Amino acid sequence: MAGDTTTLTYLFSDLEGSTRLWEQHPESMHDALARHDTILREAVEDAGGSVVKTTGDGLMAAFDDASAAVTASLRAQRALRDEPWGETGPLRVRIGMHIGESQPRAGDFYGSDVNRAARVMAAAHGGQILLTAAVAERLRGALPDSVGLRGLGSHRLKDLAGPAELLQVTAPDLGHDFPPLNTLDARPNNLPTQASAFLGRDDVLEQLEEILDTGKTRLVTLTGPGGTGKTRLALQAAAAQIDRHRDGVFFVDLSAERDPRPAFAAIIRTVGIGASAEDPPLEVLKSGLEGSELLLVLDNLEQVTAIGPGLVELLAHCPDVTILGTSREALRVRGEQLLPTPPLSLPMSNDGAVTVKGAVESEAVRLFEERASEIRPDFAITEDNVADVVAICRRLDGLPLAIELAAARINLFGVDELRTRLAERFDVLKGGARDLPERQQTLRSTIEWSDDLLSEEERRILWLFSVFVGARVADVEATAERVPTLGVGDVLEPLGSLVDKSLLRNTVEVSGQRRLTMLQTIRAYASEQLAAHPDLAAAVRRAHAEHYTAVANQWRGQLARKDREAVLAALSDELGNIRAAWDHWVEEQDVVRLNELIEPLWGYHDAKGEYGAAVELANDLLAVLEIQPETPERIRDEIALEMSLARSLIAVHGYTAEVERKIREAVERSGSGPRTPQRFPVLRSLATLHLLRMEFEDATAIGRELLDIAEEQGDRALLSEAHLVYGLNTSFGEDLEEGLGHLDRSIELFD
Repeated sequence: MAGDTTTLTYLFSDLEGSTRLWEQHPESMHDALARHDTILREAVEDAGGSVVKTTGDGLMAAFDDASAAVTASLRAQRALRDEPWGETGPLRVRIGMHIGESQPRAGDFYGSDVNRAARVMAAAHGGQILLTAAVAERLRGALPDSVGLRGLGSHRLKDLAGPAELLQVTAPDLGHDFPPLNTLDARPNNLPTQASAFLGRDDVLEQLEEILDTGKTRLVTLTGPGGTGKTRLALQAAAAQIDRHRDGVFFVDLSAERDPRPAFAAIIRTVGIGASAEDPPLEVLKSGLEGSELLLVLDNLEQVTAIGPGLVELLAHCPDVTILGTSREALRVRGEQLLPTPPLSLPMSNDGAVTVKGAVESEAVRLFEERASEIRPDFAITEDNVADVVAICRRLDGLPLAIELAAARINLFGVDELRTRLAERFDVLKGGARDLPERQQTLRSTIEWSDDLLSEEERRILWLFSVFVGARVADVEATAERVPTLGVGDVLEPLGSLVDKSLLRNTVEVSGQRRLTMLQTIRAYASEQLAAHPDLAAAVRRAHAEHYTAVANQWRGQLARKDREAVLAALSDELGNIRAAWDHWVEEQDVVRLNELIEPLWGYHDAKGEYGAAVELANDLLAVLEIQPETPERIRDEIALEMSLARSLIAVHGYTAEVERKIREAVERSGSGPRTPQRFPVLRSLATLHLLRMEFEDATAIGRELLDIAEEQGDRALLSEAHLVYGLNTSFGEDLEEGLGHLDRSIELFD
């Protein structure tokens, strides 16, 4: 193998079931593993490859020639098959290959292609040989006789990067049929694809996976300040847990939630449990997950720490459910195990010169190099720049977010200038909030410095985005158009630049569409900057509310359509932004706008059985109406709201005295005579109340009035309802035959 070659085929192997074999045959495994190592090493070296290192019960090898890697794999599998293993039984080894570029360093190799090869191997089963489409491309016409490739389709690997096309190496004398690959597609999950491979914190990841593997702790919280990479670490650990949870792994972003009830509702929506009209969300979740074996990854728990007792209750009821959370603070509940998320490791401090070898052993420097090379493919750590890179990483305290933000500037500055500017900026920007941890002050300084390097258009788009709860590009464009004072024309270029600079992320897919998101730390900073410009802030928040009011209005009256589930899904995607619009109009006491939103929002929560949220909506609007001058429109709105509130309370508490009071207040406001649509639904609910109390005479009298209203209006739907109410109560109370006649008439009209 040529010593200066950087485009290589990487091969990884692993012994399947080694833990079990060591437990069952501790003495025999010493000799068996030694023979295993010899077989693999000889197969690699005889084919012209080099063993780079051993990896637990396997190895990593590198080849100049892809066909040589396949030859080595086949030789190894045949030799392993033919070896008389004795007490341990046959040792089954899985092998994976990928081709690409990486940095040779101190006898080892680093880079995303090396990581990808290891993940391909992890997807295989004992006796199986897998390779990527990139390797297959190099093998055209170079496969040994009778050896073939069997396409297995596109699979998401456990490094959470983009999907890979995988193929299986086949030969007549080796096994062909294996179980489904161990990839993210094997079990239900919604883990988002990441744009780059996971780097660093291997020891913390190993500790976390060990905690999850044992199952003794079922509530684990990753803690740490913003920017330490808690979410990324949780996603990486969750990906490795796919095979251990029969019913899947689900990621739930709780950054938009502030109270336990909507937080539990968000979990229900993500897992796909049918909502119940009788029980609160926690009860729905407990019932829906009973008997399920799954892992819930709950992100940004610091937004809703009051959820803690409910999570303990959920775990007590569902013994096969595990929860992995991320939070800036502990939940402080029974059974919670905290695992602090440290910054990335830094090069050891010493008085001598920093060497490349010593620097790249640190996680922080490797992350900087990886992210910088994504911006500038020719970037590498060298003896000329290593001191500057190490100084930058130390200045940023090893915080992943801060390092990514700094590395994104490599397209503007050389590393030496980057170091100088960071040093100058941090000297100037000391003096953040003294009650914040030092690293958070440092991160804030990093964001401020990054903000200083933005163009004015980019900066204003960053401020604008702080009002969104995630968004599609089209929604950002539409909102920006409503704010002439924003001073931004085409928002696509600044949005793309903000994504490139790691200030926005474009990694989440909702309903098949890409969405932009923003880390909470950056959102807090951008919100502060926007608030420093009160006129612009008011215009931006109003524009956001106007846009999402218009978005919500697209679904007015559509929850009764055949594609109801699609409408609910569309509303769910934008629920955070629509609720933000609602809160804005409540603050502005804008009854007209609130009336536009009440139907789609109330209809959504009603359909989902989230009656607590529906009660909150009705109470919000009633409170606003109390401040408004009395008008016919206000009376009409209050009647509708009293009824919405009554229906919500019925669903939550049943027909209580409070519900009866609300209904009777609505009846009084509705006046007398055929005042459809106000009076009819109010009387309809009052009739139901009498029916449940077996007050059939009162209910029948209301039924007669409903018939009068419906006949005067000439509305067939109202007539069907009126005949139903009158017929039902007459059948129970006075005249069965007459009542059945009205019920038959109701059916005819309904049909």
